[in-house]
Amino acid sequence: MLNNKEIIQGIKLLKVGMQGLPDPSVTLVGKQWKSPFLVLVSCLLSLRTRDETTLPACRRLFAKASTIEGILKLSASEIEKLIYPVGFYKTKARRLQEICRQLKDRFGGQVPDDLEDLLTLPGVGRKTANLVLTEGFAKQGICVDTHVHRISNRLGYIKTRTPYETEFALRKKLPLAHWIEYNAILVTWGQNICKPISPLCSRCIVNKICQRHGVTVSR
Repeated sequence: MLNNKEIIQGIKLLKVGMQGLPDPSVTLVGKQWKSPFLVLVSCLLSLRTRDETTLPACRRLFAKASTIEGILKLSASEIEKLIYPVGFYKTKARRLQEICRQLKDRFGGQVPDDLEDLLTLPGVGRKTANLVLTEGFAKQGICVDTHVHRISNRLGYIKTRTPYETEFALRKKLPLAHWIEYNAILVTWGQNICKPISPLCSRCIVNKICQRHGVTVSR
């Protein structure tokens, strides 16, 4: 298993290697709009959707409505047209309206900066809640998606079966200073180099420390 000294070295190398690669869509929203609410919206739209679809959908929606009140003034069909073709766009349009109503009624029109409060919102799971904390509020959290789960195990830093287990394993082991950045780094690397099938190991900047668990075919 990789120790903390090795994973910190790996993180430093990945930061160098990811220069010039596109940021994940939610990270870009956080950087450009600097709004916890819009980070939350982009998280919702990104579920089961590729970044090249998510970001244009976010831009179309935000150009029309970028506040809780603005979203609530739109009909579900209007939202559907703006966010299409994100995955499950009809369901997401209705869910977005319900989240906005709850934010207005229960939280005074503000996105809560507490993990447990975020988890009470409809359709918000641990991945989304942690991402809102890290990208929206710059607060400590560990967002685990398929890339973070896969690469953390592939490197040999942890050994877990599910993203849920991965989050809590990382909370115990990963130094706090790297919690916020960990998701964006591994998502970027996972989308471009450390792919689920046949990863580009010959181009990987951390191939000398990676234990390549589960890798049977690589390029």
